[in-house]
Amino acid sequence: MSRHRSLFRAAERRRRPRLRKSDITVTEEAQVSRAVKATMLGNAMEWYDFGVYAYLAVIIGKEFFPSGNATAQTLSSLATFAAAFLVRPLGGMFFGPLGDRVGRKKILALTMIMMSAATLAIGLIPSYATIGFWAPVLLVLCRMVQGFSTGGEYGGAATFIAEYAPDKRRGFWGSFLEFGTLIGYTAAAVLVTVLQTVLSDSSMQSWGWRIPFMVAAPLGLIGLYLRMRLDESPAFQKMEESGSVEHAPKRTLRETFAGQWRAMALCIALVAAFNITDYMLLSYMPTYLTELGFGEAGGLMSIVVVMVILMLLINSVGRLSDRVGRKPVLMAGSIAFVVLAVPAFLLIKHGGTAFVFAGLLILGLALVCYLGAMSASLPALFPTEVRYGSLSVGFNISVSLFGGTTPLVVAALISATGNDLMPAFYTMLAGAVGAIAVFFMTETAGKPLNGSPPSVATEEEAVELVEQHRASTAT
Repeated sequence: MSRHRSLFRAAERRRRPRLRKSDITVTEEAQVSRAVKATMLGNAMEWYDFGVYAYLAVIIGKEFFPSGNATAQTLSSLATFAAAFLVRPLGGMFFGPLGDRVGRKKILALTMIMMSAATLAIGLIPSYATIGFWAPVLLVLCRMVQGFSTGGEYGGAATFIAEYAPDKRRGFWGSFLEFGTLIGYTAAAVLVTVLQTVLSDSSMQSWGWRIPFMVAAPLGLIGLYLRMRLDESPAFQKMEESGSVEHAPKRTLRETFAGQWRAMALCIALVAAFNITDYMLLSYMPTYLTELGFGEAGGLMSIVVVMVILMLLINSVGRLSDRVGRKPVLMAGSIAFVVLAVPAFLLIKHGGTAFVFAGLLILGLALVCYLGAMSASLPALFPTEVRYGSLSVGFNISVSLFGGTTPLVVAALISATGNDLMPAFYTMLAGAVGAIAVFFMTETAGKPLNGSPPSVATEEEAVELVEQHRASTAT
């Protein structure tokens, strides 16, 4: 029996395809760094736009909706914030498969143009007092353009970085995408805080709030310039060379996602946990602190300091996920949200700068586990030929249902129940969903992307990998 088993193993080794050095993608650090910086800064621009709206939600509510109940104005403003997420899946369905056909770089440039133009337009819309009903209509229209363009942003950016990064450092390089997200949110928060500090309440309400939106135009041009200077990702170039891209236009959406339903379900669950907690801390918290009576400027500065701390930690967490695996890092964040959400929000409710900061920091340290590992985990769920499309659709369906609606849902729950701890309970639910998804996902750290050849950082690593493969097939 053992002899037959040995013969079977030998036959299996002979059938195993031989790995050649030409099969391995070599992307040197300088090349990866250039691609990551351009993608990261473009992503920062995208999330600057969303952050500005979130931090100015109370003022925008007063500017674009009929005067009356202040709570109703805030809810209307948050509902408009959520409206952008309703069209994100449509953007994902449009831009994602297109990115699998014509290339990642072209679509990422197009989404940048649309996002910055829509953000600038928000800063130019007259108020409700000036044009009445058309003010909220134009606001919702601009938000939907933002949402549609963003539907093609994250999936493309995560795919682009993942396909450039060497297999053993995908967590580290992928963490820069969320580093860009934090830069965008931080820049938005700092600019809004400075304006609230130097301008009177009346000046801020009448014209000061428009300044952050108008800043989007030059930022968008910078991001567009950086993205247009990049080469296509190595994985997409391999697809073009093999001729498989030529067949992509013939696929329907159903054919694109065939066989991807398990990966899609995991993607939706992971993104739900990630985005509920992300939007809870970075988007909804300023409104929550204002409702609790904590000063707007003080609340924003506390969030800014927490985000700076997360930026100092995020790349180390990404590097850790390369060493110990994505699953342990993501599971740690999920469990932390389940266990620590209520204590964190109790500290925030207690009031006082020190207690509020401590509560925000606890939530931030749990979130950084997601931020550091998620950008490398999600692209690895899907094969190269449908990665952009599948990730964009799965990501945006989840964000639309759970992430972008978080501020509105939580505000409505508090209004309906009168319980200020509803955000904590919602955060715990997100952490539990994340833990279940992580349990069922496959570990991908250090492995080639599904459908892509191995990727290394140097020629020496490529030679070493070929020798290891030969040794394993000869044994």
